[in-house]
Amino acid sequence: VRRGDVVAVHSVRRGRAEALELIAHGDRRTSRVVGRRIDELGLPEGVMIGALVRAAADGGEPVVIIPHHDTVIEEGDRVIVFLHRKRLVRDIEKLFSVRATFF
Repeated sequence: VRRGDVVAVHSVRRGRAEALELIAHGDRRTSRVVGRRIDELGLPEGVMIGALVRAAADGGEPVVIIPHHDTVIEEGDRVIVFLHRKRLVRDIEKLFSVRATFF
């Protein structure tokens, strides 16, 4: 059972690692990721955010962002996360889960 809004999961490196696509929900109060810079997330060692897919402000085609340490994750961003070790999946799912006060 997956927690958070996991859109897709792909096994890589012959099943030893995973790539997750998650949707960031909430706001700074209800989410551990929305409104925060990538370097503020406290990602475990072996976890890397490889890309963000963000809706275009004008309603056009989504924009793919290659994030840096100072990139801020926004509500609705699709976040592509690479996990060096499969056992880190639960930690990332928990990180992207919103608090009970989110509705």
